[in-house]
Amino acid sequence: MSKLSIGIIVNGATGRIGSTQHLANALVPIRDQGGIEVGGDRILPRILLLGRDSHKLSELAGRFGARWSTDLDGTLSDSDYAVLCDTSATHARKAVLEKAIAAGKHIYSEKPVALSVALGLDLLRAAKARGVRHGAVEDKLYLPGPQKLLRVVMGGSLGRVVGFRLEFGWWVFDGMEVPCQRPSWNYKKGEGGGLLFDMYPHWRYVLEGLVGPIRRVAASATTATPVRIDEQGGRYDVDVEDTAHALLEMESGAVGAVLSSWATRVRRDDLLTLQIDGTNGSAFAGLHRCWTQHAPQVPRTPHFNVAQDEGVDYREGWAEVEADATFTNPYRVGWETFLRHLHSDSPMHADLAAGIRDVQLAEACMRSIRDRAWVGMEELKV
Repeated sequence: MSKLSIGIIVNGATGRIGSTQHLANALVPIRDQGGIEVGGDRILPRILLLGRDSHKLSELAGRFGARWSTDLDGTLSDSDYAVLCDTSATHARKAVLEKAIAAGKHIYSEKPVALSVALGLDLLRAAKARGVRHGAVEDKLYLPGPQKLLRVVMGGSLGRVVGFRLEFGWWVFDGMEVPCQRPSWNYKKGEGGGLLFDMYPHWRYVLEGLVGPIRRVAASATTATPVRIDEQGGRYDVDVEDTAHALLEMESGAVGAVLSSWATRVRRDDLLTLQIDGTNGSAFAGLHRCWTQHAPQVPRTPHFNVAQDEGVDYREGWAEVEADATFTNPYRVGWETFLRHLHSDSPMHADLAAGIRDVQLAEACMRSIRDRAWVGMEELKV
């Protein structure tokens, strides 16, 4: 068995997503556990950390056993590194990916891959013209709860899917009395902030992966907390939405709701919950657990009683779905898939085109809010 090394540049390596998800949870374990086997070969990542803060980069490189640099152009000119993964700030992503493509690097991008569908399509055309391979991070469907939910849906026991409801979010403090637990750029339009671009790209591939293509969307958004305190203690005005809700109609005819907010206090099973209802049963999942209920277990509820509580426990009759495999970190799943794609041309469903489709849902929601109308999710044309 041959050992093949693939040089990977991780841009934005010192950020939380870069250092934790891409490095600590994916690339470093893959490397330290001997790589992955592909077609009789053993593929080993060789990692270079790229960023702006030399002190943080040096510390991180020492911890992970990697090289580091603050020189983007110089790094892109190094032929020992074939891949650039961009985990940096959203507003800077297009310029970084354009440079990487021009340098002939394969690209693996965090979401959103671009700030608009049009800009994303420009990147995809450039990648195709340059002949480089491309991938986009689509991790949420590989969480344990959604994976169990996918297994239930694919098994067919729910029957025809008629509807769904996705709820997501928590309370993000404004920093006035309790420190904010999210960075301030999340609340600034000029830095790629806003709930729609942060989370709705995820909801696109999760929902289409479970229920099928989205036909059209109607959305509403608002800013619940208009003033916040930044990392330096200064007040700033929020110019993006922190709450966004959408009604989705699928090609199958199923209709569902997506409720997302950074201004809600959680009183449900998990920070993310998704229920899918079918003609023969329903399934409900959080981030880690999943339950199903079928016709014999459904309580017979002819009406509600305005005079008294009937005392029905609506959580009874739901059976928990057991895991059928050892959990693998979703970011590691994505990287292993991309590395296999690079080496053996195996399918890469989460490619740049999929990432642009993710952006399309966020953009469609924005158009719906602006025009106060349903907006279609037409097939993208490259």
